[in-house]
Amino acid sequence: MRPDHGRDLQRDPRPHRGGAGAAAPAAGAALLRREGGGDGPLLGRRGHRAGTMSADPDEAGMAIAERAGSLQARAQSRREEAAARRSRRADGRTPSDVSAMPATHVAVVGAGLAGLAAALELKRNGFRVTLLERSRLLGGKATSFQLGDLEMDSGQHAILGCYTSFLELAGELGMRGDLRLQERFDVLMLTPHGRARLRALRLPAPLHLALPFLTFRALAFRARLQVVRALVAARRPHPGEDSETFAAWLRRHGQSAPALRGFWEPFLIPALNAPFDRVSAASGLMVVRTALLGDRDAARIGYATVPLARFAERAAERCDEVRLRTAVTGLRVEDGRLRGLRTGELELDCDAAVLAVPPERLLRIAGAEALRVTGLEAFTTQPIVDVHLWYRPAAVGVTGHDPLADLDFAAMVDSPVQWVFAKGPGHLCCSLSSADDLVLQPEERLVALADSELRARLPELVGAVLLRGVAIRDPEATFVPAPGLRRPGPSTAIENAVLAGCWTDTGWPATMEGAVRSGRVAARTLIASLAARHE
Repeated sequence: MRPDHGRDLQRDPRPHRGGAGAAAPAAGAALLRREGGGDGPLLGRRGHRAGTMSADPDEAGMAIAERAGSLQARAQSRREEAAARRSRRADGRTPSDVSAMPATHVAVVGAGLAGLAAALELKRNGFRVTLLERSRLLGGKATSFQLGDLEMDSGQHAILGCYTSFLELAGELGMRGDLRLQERFDVLMLTPHGRARLRALRLPAPLHLALPFLTFRALAFRARLQVVRALVAARRPHPGEDSETFAAWLRRHGQSAPALRGFWEPFLIPALNAPFDRVSAASGLMVVRTALLGDRDAARIGYATVPLARFAERAAERCDEVRLRTAVTGLRVEDGRLRGLRTGELELDCDAAVLAVPPERLLRIAGAEALRVTGLEAFTTQPIVDVHLWYRPAAVGVTGHDPLADLDFAAMVDSPVQWVFAKGPGHLCCSLSSADDLVLQPEERLVALADSELRARLPELVGAVLLRGVAIRDPEATFVPAPGLRRPGPSTAIENAVLAGCWTDTGWPATMEGAVRSGRVAARTLIASLAARHE
């Protein structure tokens, strides 16, 4: 199960319930332009099969041509709506210093969720926004592409009830109805010895999960008590959490191997996408406190029912200009202020910028000295592998009923596959987080591994025929929230240039929620800085 995204993509598919086979993504902006990429179309399709990429320029160009008129009209409507809200600040107030500011052009570098969230915040406050993205696709890690006749997401992205900023963003885009979220936390656990279900009660937190956990059959009673004691301890913050590993914290609180395999690993490794001995206790405990010990709705699990690219397209429609396949290679700084961006041999003049790119790209674009942001070299990444399997269940031909139809998603206990999601008739997606040992394996081995793990835990697959398997690798899926890692805030030494991305100091691991929060905070920081200068 994939946490998130603020980085460029290298990864795979997912057909959607109600969304498979839809048209390829098209950027919906008032003006779509491309620089430095020849005479090809503005937007292409990218498929990732075992780490490769392909594009269909002609088909993508046709898609854009067909949709250009309606997209431009919708973009104009968005601009008119934004103009009516021009004087509103990020905090909802309408001070005269913001409303009196002259029209300001802000460039947002990076069209992942962080950049898109920043762009929307800026548009709400009346700024002119140009969105720059070096790839063909909008959405960063949360995008979609074509695989044969299926439109797939770039990875298996899950949504939690505690993703309040992401859910607000979906509502703002008019797409809250395209997210399916459980009414209450309810997870099927597939173990080597059978299956168990952990389902929240309609009680106040933390009783909503504490009481059902006492009868949770996936763990022996002793292991259950160990987990309960650790959860009680997790409610009390400790000042040394950021310097200690999560593995050390778990050892100090008496977690046995069965407790780790049966509870902590299925729920926390997908959220952190790193081994517990590489992440800080603060990061692990943040997930525990927010999702498991927080509001009773916080742990609800969900997913998008349409390709994720639709969210990015809708957000991009509100920008004044979108430039795909435009790589920013440097900043033009004069007298301590940003004056423009270099994109190959060309320059883009702007009054301010949001740099929503990962640390390594930020170093190449600006350098740590210019921004006076330290510690960028300390960031490391972890891979994720998704394996998609298409089956013909044996029972379908006999009874007409697909035995997999009742499966939505499930956690895998004591398995290299942490989660499995049902994507459509006979189609299962296996998510392998923190996949250091697997990311370089041949596709056939990954398919065989996932197929074997599923057959060992799903009697519904008895007699089923594997029709097809596709392995998708993202070698640098997420950053590692290591002990002592210094994550910068949005401000830089250049007062009119700010940082965004899930890797910045959001307090969250690499998730869609962290990306959206970072974009909003970056935009609000920039707005405040520009308003202060205008006074």
